[in-house]
Amino acid sequence: MLDRFFGLTPHGTTVRTEVLAGITTFLTMAYIIFVNPQVLGKAGMDPGAVFVATCTASALGCFIMGLYANYPIALAPGMGLNAYFAYSVVGGMGYPWQVALGAVFLSGVGFTILSLLPVREAIVNAIPAGLKHAISAGIGLFLGLIALQNAGIVAAHPATMVTLGALGKPPALLACAGFLALVVLVARGVTGAVVIAIIGTALAGMALGVTPLIGSPVALPPNPAPTLLQMDVAGAFKMGLTAIIFAFLFVDLFDTAGTLVGVSHRAGLLDAQGRLPRLKRALLADSLATTAGAALGTSTVTAYIESAAGTFAGGRTGLTAVVVGLLFLAALFLSPLAAAIPGYATAPALFYVACLMVRGLAEINWDDVTDSVPAVITALAMPFTFSIADGIAFGLIAHCAIKLLTGKARELGLALPILAALFILRFALA
Repeated sequence: MLDRFFGLTPHGTTVRTEVLAGITTFLTMAYIIFVNPQVLGKAGMDPGAVFVATCTASALGCFIMGLYANYPIALAPGMGLNAYFAYSVVGGMGYPWQVALGAVFLSGVGFTILSLLPVREAIVNAIPAGLKHAISAGIGLFLGLIALQNAGIVAAHPATMVTLGALGKPPALLACAGFLALVVLVARGVTGAVVIAIIGTALAGMALGVTPLIGSPVALPPNPAPTLLQMDVAGAFKMGLTAIIFAFLFVDLFDTAGTLVGVSHRAGLLDAQGRLPRLKRALLADSLATTAGAALGTSTVTAYIESAAGTFAGGRTGLTAVVVGLLFLAALFLSPLAAAIPGYATAPALFYVACLMVRGLAEINWDDVTDSVPAVITALAMPFTFSIADGIAFGLIAHCAIKLLTGKARELGLALPILAALFILRFALA
């Protein structure tokens, strides 16, 4: 039955291979069940309820991707977008987290509509490659700053804005040791290196008395009620969060498209023209998971590049994603362990993800300043303004202005100037 439904034989795989691939993918991305409750907890959300929402939304996204799109690609709340949600939209702009969830819900609805319409390719293609890479790198820099802050390695300063933190204190030292251990484990090809580093750092902190010991790591799932169906969609409309909704939608759209193509290319799942079959179904899986995730109480759900670990292990069909979804449901019973993980233990994972994302800068065309300068503006503006949306806005405005003033208006098309004009209007009315 599984062979017929997922097409295992035509894809040259077996049930055993798919299960092992699913386990591999889950271990490489399971850190999100520890990190996401902490990040969204900074926005005032109940960490236990966020833990349940994280596991449930991830499982739902994996099931849709596996059963409907039949791809070995797993989904979970996206790193970077959860930080933007908590630290920028809620912490920086002062919006209630319920309104921020409403914005995520609306972005999911918008993504669903775009996935059903034939214009999605035009939108993806309208944004120049340099800005796409810069957005990824900028989110990486944003995450890196948050990781250093959570570890206590950098701190606020009234004169210089940031300065060196309490580097000699146990949390900072443990975070540094955890990061070094993580990199060594990754370099040695250890499966689940990120999870091992997080739990190992937390256990070291408990052994040294930095954080309290826990009892059994297994318990019934926490109450999801504090975040379940708490998104304020009407509030998101009233407060005019158009730019924020656009940022959630924009980043998720390009991040998902890049992940789908990248993972599928490595797995040999692209067609002869280099296109992804069933792209509409894969994008729908992502958009529906984001919409459902907002209803459950978590930030944007997106496809995970860590799925490449599963395809490297032989995963070729949606059965791999279904196995990942089942493991996320099993993880619901690990809430005491997730609650006991301190910020300095998840900081190494955040910083490692930042390192991976910043490599997008290498893909920028540095020989053309009309491409490279807007890209650098985009990447640097995100951490310095503490906002993904503002980074995108600055980058698009700079790109359009520089191209127009250098006689390269033909490269812009129609969509980019319109987006830039909308962002200028937004800043003018702020």
